[in-house]
Amino acid sequence: MFVRVLGSSAGGGLPQWNCGCANCRAVRAGDADIDARTQSSVAISADGRAWFLLNTSPDIRQQILHFPALGPPEDAARGTAIAGCVLTDAEIDHTAGLLLLREGCTMSILCTPIVRSWLARYLGVEDTLACFAERLWRVLPLGETVSLVLPDGKQSGLRVRAFETDRHVPKFATENETDTAGSVVGLDIEDVRTGGRFVYAPCVATIDEPLKQAVQLADCLFVDGTFWDDDEPKRCGITNRTARQMGHIPVSGDEGSLQWLGKLLTKNRVYIHINNTNPMLHRGSPEHRAVREQGVQIATDGDYFEL
Repeated sequence: MFVRVLGSSAGGGLPQWNCGCANCRAVRAGDADIDARTQSSVAISADGRAWFLLNTSPDIRQQILHFPALGPPEDAARGTAIAGCVLTDAEIDHTAGLLLLREGCTMSILCTPIVRSWLARYLGVEDTLACFAERLWRVLPLGETVSLVLPDGKQSGLRVRAFETDRHVPKFATENETDTAGSVVGLDIEDVRTGGRFVYAPCVATIDEPLKQAVQLADCLFVDGTFWDDDEPKRCGITNRTARQMGHIPVSGDEGSLQWLGKLLTKNRVYIHINNTNPMLHRGSPEHRAVREQGVQIATDGDYFEL
């Protein structure tokens, strides 16, 4: 399995257009110890020819231009190697890119029923895309392994199983929901031929049993690295809520994710969906060193893994 990081930042990217935090200022100033980042999305493939997007960020056009393997074939007027998209939630930073992929090319969209419902009801995504090209919406069931299928119906060589990592309602969903099962999921993906396993969990509220079980056989784990500590969103003026109240387990602290990640035997342990305010993004910071000392990587746009 081939895994390409298209974007590694949380919503807004780095630098965020209206943010004056230390990290955003450093990137604008050309600081060599911090990299600009686009909003989080990953591309996976079993053969290097047909690719599936895990979430589709508002920066997808820029990300495709930086990864030509997703673009049109050399001998075609139009086309793409993108066979489908798998969504972990309905948040705008993970789904707005679907609208930017409107210009033709049949592809599948896998998501849980509640995510599809929210995107259709509040954002009009399904009806809008249908005006441009056929979109094959497929149900992503919880706890059940399903094959990722190519647009022509053939098997891609990849299988995916979704597991819950939180139950969180996006801000744009204004109605009270009685059942939010499947609102935020992680993905356990297997390469049928090689047995390679990749776990993608960009939004995690707590380290619970479904996540722990998923990583037991994983060769590579991408996990929520949004905030360094629980008070970061409040301290940086983002919101009055803490990281945990926003559905993100912090990296640091006795109950943070870093202590857990540091003990895992998984070969590749990687933080993704990292907010622009997170101090670990700067390679000269003590927070960055603390993460690296645990053998954990901090994703950068363009990172590539072969499992």
